[in-house]
Amino acid sequence: MKSTKTSASAAATQATPAGPLPIDHITPLLGGMSPETFMRRYWQKKPLLIRQAMPGVRPPIERSKLFALAGQEEVESRLIVREHATGSAVVKKSRGKAAVSTPGQWQLTHGPLSRRSLPPLDQPGWTLLVQGLDLHVPAAYDLLQQFRFVPDARLDDLMISYATDGGGVGPHYDSYDVFLLQVHGQRRWRIGPLKDTRLQDDVPLKILTHFVPEEEHVLEAGDMLYLPPGWAHDGIAQGECMTCSIGFRVPEGTDLAREVLIRWMEGMDTIDKPRLYQDPKQAATSTPGLIPDALRQFTADAVARLMKDPAGLQSALGEILTEPKPRIWFQSGEPLPDGAGVRLDPRTRMMYDEQRVFANGESWRAGGKDARHLRQLADQRFLTASVVAQVSEAVRELLNQWAEDGWLHPLA
Repeated sequence: MKSTKTSASAAATQATPAGPLPIDHITPLLGGMSPETFMRRYWQKKPLLIRQAMPGVRPPIERSKLFALAGQEEVESRLIVREHATGSAVVKKSRGKAAVSTPGQWQLTHGPLSRRSLPPLDQPGWTLLVQGLDLHVPAAYDLLQQFRFVPDARLDDLMISYATDGGGVGPHYDSYDVFLLQVHGQRRWRIGPLKDTRLQDDVPLKILTHFVPEEEHVLEAGDMLYLPPGWAHDGIAQGECMTCSIGFRVPEGTDLAREVLIRWMEGMDTIDKPRLYQDPKQAATSTPGLIPDALRQFTADAVARLMKDPAGLQSALGEILTEPKPRIWFQSGEPLPDGAGVRLDPRTRMMYDEQRVFANGESWRAGGKDARHLRQLADQRFLTASVVAQVSEAVRELLNQWAEDGWLHPLA
């Protein structure tokens, strides 16, 4: 089970959550398209500028509360300061951590960041980035849920960028898809296909050496820009602004294979009768350093037998995809009260396949009605009281355990 260390993060609201966006419904979020149309025409293909994707949107967090959040140990934050017009950039320290800086260009400081370590509001050219805002702020969590027309296995988190006039992180590119939602003020975006991946030397950020934009757009509150992987972009704040970035996971093949194999081997059942290598026909050898052909074949056969168990690989994959990030902690709770529904904690990652359900790096076999109820919980991230009343004793016991672990909470 996961740690039950208390987190300072806010709990999600008690109101019944909304389910995922229907994939065949047109929506302003995607410029009057349905999610299925957007995924077919634009996803990983080409950028899309959406005016008033969220009319009347407001920042999910106030500026003062964002600054306070950046000072917490469990929150990932960064401060980026660009030299202002006078040619001077003050290098500060945050709780004894010196900033990484390049004279005359950029300064990067990793959090936690106390309010005193942040530049004054009237200083231009600085940016505060707070990662995983959805894990700490209910409004950010609710905003992120609107993008669950993409599988949870790919959806990563919501990052917020606060910037003073002229603030930005320089021209760069991402290896993942991103939705850039303006929630306050204005930001000017220059974008273009990536043609040169070379980066500037002696800079603490991954800034492109040669950036040639082909389009330029000023986004106001409610506007959103979608960029597929590999599109270079540079966003500059025009006055004080806040931008929410909805980012996605991009597993690298070799790394994912390594993680799956390690997890799979660790979870294998103990073999009662080990199959030991035998070589009764091994002759005397004059080349003792040579690996015997029989031993190589024995190894190949052992690997081939393991590969005939795809369920083991699938189980390992699900556990890896739902593994919480290193800074994630759950606050312990109580068993569910009678007559209550349930809602997943914002930190809980839950998925499923044909045979198992996965949550926070663990897995359970499920079939029939049990599987249907648990899959519904994974898809909607809540179950009403009427549904919970119908679950089996085994599922009820599992939900109670998750409630005690802080993975889910009662839904009034």
